[in-house]
Amino acid sequence: MSRWSIFVAAKMPDYVERDIAAAFDATFNTTGEKLTTDQVLKGLEGKDALFGNVGIKMDADFFARLPSSVKAVGTYSVGYDHVDLAAAKAKGMPVFNTPDVLTDTVAECAMLLTLSVARRITESVALMQNWKGWTPLQLNGMELVGKTMGIFGFGRVGRAIAERGRGFRMQIAYSDLNKLPPDLEQGAAYYPKPEDLMANCDVFILACNSTPETRGFLNRERLAKMKPTAIVVNIARGDIVNDDALIEALAQNRIMGAGLDVFNNEPNYDPRYRSLPNAFILPHIGSSTVEARRGMGRILIEGLLAAKDGKPARNRLA
Repeated sequence: MSRWSIFVAAKMPDYVERDIAAAFDATFNTTGEKLTTDQVLKGLEGKDALFGNVGIKMDADFFARLPSSVKAVGTYSVGYDHVDLAAAKAKGMPVFNTPDVLTDTVAECAMLLTLSVARRITESVALMQNWKGWTPLQLNGMELVGKTMGIFGFGRVGRAIAERGRGFRMQIAYSDLNKLPPDLEQGAAYYPKPEDLMANCDVFILACNSTPETRGFLNRERLAKMKPTAIVVNIARGDIVNDDALIEALAQNRIMGAGLDVFNNEPNYDPRYRSLPNAFILPHIGSSTVEARRGMGRILIEGLLAAKDGKPARNRLA
């Protein structure tokens, strides 16, 4: 069977592009710019598949307008809330993502955010501009040893975060739709209601999917249940957080701080976060390692090749 021709809609790392070129006849977006839907659809004319990303809204209109030549769609991401899977299934269009390969990288980022807030790194970096020397009062933070890490969403990433939390001798608790079997819990305490988990943890980590039920989850009412010494960490999706509520809680010191790697309306996130000394913010780098980026490319290539050959694939969504 001949090689597929594919359109790669976003600029990829060189090593990922080399892997793609070895497997397909690829047309690359070399501009580095985010393409509009119309530009993506134009690039797909005569192509067999799309190597897409989270910047492309693959809604019902997108699938309806796909050129007839397109036989499969891939998204260079684990998350797929930008993809209308029902529309894809109705069209009979296979869709692939990049699960598993981001787990460790994102879990490491969660610990980076946790430690950075606990040890007041935003304030420390600012202090270095005009540091007068050590004092006993200087930026006293919080140790993680003996504290409770609460994780909302205990899937692969959530459990990998828990593994790292145990390395800091933290107690682990979680909330998810269902209680997990003991071999997956590894001794973690289960809270059926995330609100109860929030009230009983020192670090609350959002690791859930973005769904109609979780969007806007972190609101004023739920934040009010947290300890004033508690930390919020978000490595999931920005729309799980109500920005007004979290910024208000941070500004009024109703929680210790927040570590955020994802935001609403990226890249146009709320600028008020930049002025909060108890907010440690990152530009969505949770999966930004060479190892993860290469792994993402390879598993998406694997899925598209499976579609070409009519074989099952572990990363097929629709």
